[in-house]
Amino acid sequence: MRILLDKFSKSFGSTRIIEDMDLEVGSGEMLALLGPSGCGKSTTLFAVCGIHRPTSGRILFGDRDVTHLPSQERNVGVVFQSYALYPHMTVEENIGFPLMVKRVASADIKKQVADIAALVHIGDLLGRRPAQLSGGQQQRVALARALIRRPDVLLLDEPLANLDAKLRLEMRSEIRRLQKETGITAILVTHDQVEAMSMCDRIAIMKSGEIVQIATPSQMYNDPRTSFVASFLGNPPISFLKGRAQQGAFVLGENGLRLPLAAVSGIADGTALSLGVRPEHFGTAGGVPVEGKVVFAETQGRENLYDVVLPDGSVLRSIQPVRDDVKPGDCVRWNLDSASTFVFAEDGQRL
Repeated sequence: MRILLDKFSKSFGSTRIIEDMDLEVGSGEMLALLGPSGCGKSTTLFAVCGIHRPTSGRILFGDRDVTHLPSQERNVGVVFQSYALYPHMTVEENIGFPLMVKRVASADIKKQVADIAALVHIGDLLGRRPAQLSGGQQQRVALARALIRRPDVLLLDEPLANLDAKLRLEMRSEIRRLQKETGITAILVTHDQVEAMSMCDRIAIMKSGEIVQIATPSQMYNDPRTSFVASFLGNPPISFLKGRAQQGAFVLGENGLRLPLAAVSGIADGTALSLGVRPEHFGTAGGVPVEGKVVFAETQGRENLYDVVLPDGSVLRSIQPVRDDVKPGDCVRWNLDSASTFVFAEDGQRL
């Protein structure tokens, strides 16, 4: 089921949240709405499911205009951060509740509940109540309840926010598996870039009610349009060096780093620039030598993360295989892969 938002706008009183948004989610695609708190991603999701009515514009499911239809007539499944399970009902009753409301025969409900419970691997929990379940199990129940309606669209609003790190990893792959197996069109709202990149076919990054960029995770990571997008994707995050253009090169400080870059060619001398460097592109591999002092070192199991202060006070991050010969206070001379850097104008636009 294709989802189309056509010139979608939403205001609350005199406050304009979203204006003239155009967004298309392909049939069977899983798309992430990614952005900081207050950017409008949940408002967009609530408009798709019918909780909010658009101030202007249209929302289409396939060729059907659902702009003014109530939620119950849109055939959407929604999973919220809070799960919203009925505490007095068993798992079986919670999952089957949407069918009970539709007055489906009891025998049919029982069979469909058993089928969907097997799909999400909770067939042995049907007799329990929510209080007897772990966070991950409750999340599976919420997913099963959303899917048992056989919705055209699955909407997920921060579904993993209440889980610990191990369960988040498990449920990321589980939700993606279910989405692929069912072929359902899905929208995920999250502020977690790892969730967005690992679970979705495409990402729409939002800022202040606008979509800044839409692309696949790899495209967006390797080809960000703005410094905002570059900073939002990647863990550890990207480092930015403030410098200027000089004779086709990026120059840091008065007598510091000088990088001839194609993106700077033709830029007027003295123009303020920002150079984005991801941690994996600053280390011991080949490139332009850069000297600095290690001020922070963190072991992350298979890798080490270092913060290196350059002579002008700028900081570069480096992520490398585990080693024990570098510690805070050490002076290092590592290499910067200039071909993998990003150059941004003062307004944040990529050059």
